[in-house]
Amino acid sequence: MSDSQVLDDLLTQIPLDERIDSVYTDGAYDTKYCRQVILDRDAHAVIPPRKNAKPSKDKKMGSLERNELLRTIKRLGRTIWKKWSGYHRRSLVETKMHCIKLLGDKLSARNFQSQINEIHARVAVLNKFTDLGRPHTRVVT
Repeated sequence: MSDSQVLDDLLTQIPLDERIDSVYTDGAYDTKYCRQVILDRDAHAVIPPRKNAKPSKDKKMGSLERNELLRTIKRLGRTIWKKWSGYHRRSLVETKMHCIKLLGDKLSARNFQSQINEIHARVAVLNKFTDLGRPHTRVVT
């Protein structure tokens, strides 16, 4: 099962009464199905089209948005689009997930609540490391 096939399952974990503003994904999610799932939640899809992407003849809203995106990228370039759309922020999340995995890519706890506690402990360690690496500045008069 590919990542794009489980997007609906991921979004249904978020209660319907919670508003989703935008969904940031990589190019693997550049499908009509994924764009429709995101639109069904009244959210904005921030998905870079694949390098060889062609405009769709389909007249559905997701396809029209994607066609506009293709025109924008052709006009401005992919790098400018990523900054303009906020897509570059996605890499910050990926970097943090990589850091969490550096503390171990498997959980040793067997029951679910203990696994949650184990993840919380890892995040606390990362937060402490981040705090130690931050400069502490103060005004000198």
